[in-house]
Amino acid sequence: MGRILFATFVIVPIIEIGLFVALGDIIGFWWTMGAVVFTAVLGSVLLRLQGFAILNRIQTALNAGTFPGREIVDGVMMAVAGVLLLTPGFFTDAIGFSLFVPGVRQAIFRFVRSKISVVGNGPGPQKPDQNGPTIDMDSDQWRGNAK
Repeated sequence: MGRILFATFVIVPIIEIGLFVALGDIIGFWWTMGAVVFTAVLGSVLLRLQGFAILNRIQTALNAGTFPGREIVDGVMMAVAGVLLLTPGFFTDAIGFSLFVPGVRQAIFRFVRSKISVVGNGPGPQKPDQNGPTIDMDSDQWRGNAK
């Protein structure tokens, strides 16, 4: 965790400053500042459009009675993209814009899903209790035989 914080607060600003200086030398100061503002505005518009689409997918999944896990992760990634796009800089903008690509979000989702195990008492198949016996009964057996 310390390495991630170090990279976030030290390495990323150094990269951003280097990109500002390099791009400023190539296209000039005002064009560089204009590009920063343009990417922030463009990112805000894209975030709004894709954010509403994700909210609609969450609502559709909930109405169908399924848990919108993938859609929630997409929503979180869109929030991260929004923060990155509103942060001045070209490196953070590149990462933020990459989160708008469905393939990138899908790859991140698969990676996160492989690292996390969800256990709950919700609907769906559950793992049997490893400490006790498993009793398998038909529905007429556990509801009682009263007729």
